[in-house]
Amino acid sequence: MSVSPAVLAELVTRTRDGEPRLGPVGDRARLVVVDGPAGSGKTTLAAQLGGALPAQVVHMDDLYEGWSGLRAGTDRLVGQVLEPWAEGRDGRYARYDWEAGAFAEEHDVPRAPFLVVEGCGAGARRLAGHTTLLVWVEAPDDVRLARGLARDGADAREHWLAWMREEREVYTSEGTAQRADVRLDGWGEPA
Repeated sequence: MSVSPAVLAELVTRTRDGEPRLGPVGDRARLVVVDGPAGSGKTTLAAQLGGALPAQVVHMDDLYEGWSGLRAGTDRLVGQVLEPWAEGRDGRYARYDWEAGAFAEEHDVPRAPFLVVEGCGAGARRLAGHTTLLVWVEAPDDVRLARGLARDGADAREHWLAWMREEREVYTSEGTAQRADVRLDGWGEPA
């Protein structure tokens, strides 16, 4: 998925014109959250936004503890990145190594005017007070599954199916799609 220059320009404008909400008064940053089901195109969009703003990009895939870590990944995002930023400090997190099955090297997330966070669960309600722009990206389940298996291999099918069930539960309870400021389909067009 790659958004058109016009869609990207609109997202950048909305972010720059939006209210900075992350950090102490007088030193707030603009947080853009790109959420939606796995395989919908969030990572590609986040990379485009990161380059256009410019902004740092934090990937929730680095914060989940494997296939069962969706909810805990959001806790790590809050505790290791967003809470420090809210207090005017830099963030720092340990990246989860999916192949090794353990947390690995640490990554600094120094404070800056913009931060993009992408991944399933990143648009949790408890982040709304810090979020300048919430973007929801979605694609049909069969497309998402095909994209995921092309990336992760056919052996990951059962993991993907379980993840898809868990993310549906999270999105239903969080109401993320309904709260989004912008909704895009899995090909980067307005939904």
